[in-house]
Amino acid sequence: MKTGKIIKVAGPLVVAEGMEEANVYDVVYVSDNKLIGEIIEMRKDRASIQVYEETSGIGPGEPVYTTGQPLSIELGPGLLEGMFDGIQRPLNVLKDKSGDFLIKGIEALALDREKVWHFTPVAKAGDVLEAGDVIGIVKETEIVDHKIMVPFGKGGKVVSITEGDYKVEDVVCKIKGENEEHELTLMQKWPVRKGRPYKKKLDPDIPLVTGQRVIDTFFPVGKGGTAAIPGPFGSGKTVVQHQLAKWADAEIVIYVGCGERGNEMTDVLMEFPELEDPKTGASLMKRTVLIANTSNMPVAAREASIYTGITLGEYFRDMGYSVAMMADSTSRWAEALREMSGRLEEMPGDEGYPAYLGTRVADYYERSGKVIVNGSKDEEGALTLIGAVSPAGGDISEPVSQATLRNVKVFWKLDYALSYARHFPAINWIDSYSLYQDKMDKYFDKNVSDTFSGNRLRAAKILQEEASLQEIVRLVGKDSLSEPDQLKLEIAKSIREDFLQQNAFHDVDTFCSLEKQFKMLSIILGFYDKGLKAIEDGVYVNEITSVPSLERLGRMKEIPEDKIAEIDELKKNIYAEIDALAGKRGKIDA
Repeated sequence: MKTGKIIKVAGPLVVAEGMEEANVYDVVYVSDNKLIGEIIEMRKDRASIQVYEETSGIGPGEPVYTTGQPLSIELGPGLLEGMFDGIQRPLNVLKDKSGDFLIKGIEALALDREKVWHFTPVAKAGDVLEAGDVIGIVKETEIVDHKIMVPFGKGGKVVSITEGDYKVEDVVCKIKGENEEHELTLMQKWPVRKGRPYKKKLDPDIPLVTGQRVIDTFFPVGKGGTAAIPGPFGSGKTVVQHQLAKWADAEIVIYVGCGERGNEMTDVLMEFPELEDPKTGASLMKRTVLIANTSNMPVAAREASIYTGITLGEYFRDMGYSVAMMADSTSRWAEALREMSGRLEEMPGDEGYPAYLGTRVADYYERSGKVIVNGSKDEEGALTLIGAVSPAGGDISEPVSQATLRNVKVFWKLDYALSYARHFPAINWIDSYSLYQDKMDKYFDKNVSDTFSGNRLRAAKILQEEASLQEIVRLVGKDSLSEPDQLKLEIAKSIREDFLQQNAFHDVDTFCSLEKQFKMLSIILGFYDKGLKAIEDGVYVNEITSVPSLERLGRMKEIPEDKIAEIDELKKNIYAEIDALAGKRGKIDA
């Protein structure tokens, strides 16, 4: 194809002429250093290119080579346990090639071409297969079977398929299509800006259990759903994202660090390989892919990193897995869009963001979902998207937060006042919401306890009423309240401190099962009911809140999962102690 010539360089934006044979979103190599770039605008023969590397030292007159191919990523065995940059270059290979600092024009293939994988066929010669059908299995890690699928547009009758040890580019299967014979390898490619197709989108009706009480009980997200975590700096967005990546019951985790601080990504890169997967006992990395594009990396690659992550997520979804993708943070991605838009001299929208910001955010979140995947078998897969948003000063009226809230169904609002008071996770229980609540309530009532949703509604109501009572307390003092209202304040405090507050760095409290969540909330509400009956029998609030077992209630979050029967024992003790207080006026019914 024709070679273009640079006429303008403006940071990560390069304009080249003589590019009439190229198309928008084609990958190009800029200058003799072969810097990777992508065409984002065409005007006659002039192409505007966003370059995914540092452009210093490049000037007008240097060549631009077009590839004629869109920005695509490699999909195949070797992705799991991988750590990639925004355009899927493996970080360990880059380090081996260039040391601690990247050099210009460095290339690295995403998948190791020399590594040998054992391929076990599930299809046989004579089978008629369509796109998405599984032809065989590669045991990628001890806990994940990597399913080798027929690429889109390459269905037909299997001519030959052989078990054995292969490299990712070796032919493992031959399929005769209508017009030609296709040779299938362990690897396929897919353009990142194009969503992978599926048969049908389903309604998310099963929760993504995260082990975080404030999320699972109060604001659950469905498998295949979307959630946003907006919050100011220091409110705990990244830790919440880490917790979700560690504990969410997804089979595959994709974690994208998009424009975040280098030290935070370093924590992830160092910590994840050492973490034990609670389900299997193996390293968490055995089912995780990490994409790191930190704030000191070229800004344009940030824009690509989100799409790289979601394409990987769709690929594992197509295998029938439940995938959770964390994006931390989409604000940095939007800032990259704003910078490129400014250099393109486009008309700015709100706060300088491009006018198409809302469209891009919608395109991204629309690629989530619980779906029936392609193939002759109606198999389900799910891709859940959880995006952190970092609005300046915590002001969620800014464009990125608003564009996100228009497209997601779960809103976990992080509150700086809560984080300042050391209440973590700092999710505001008044302002947050989940639009999956009705569907999740049905699931919890059926699978955990038929009173699960009722308990949640009662607890939420108590917390709302506490907010109103606190106004009165600030004006005239706590003693002016009635005895039942004083008890309500104590119970609300218990819900906040003993239930909603959770220590991510405690060995036991870091994860809480649904059963334990139910028992914890039940005992708090049961204590409230007993207390109200005791007040009716003439017992004072300060007597009720001084029962000996109440201290243990504050520590029940530290009870291990294999000993949760202790919560039932604690419940009996508390009830007995309140009964004893009211004994003079007749025993309260249990």
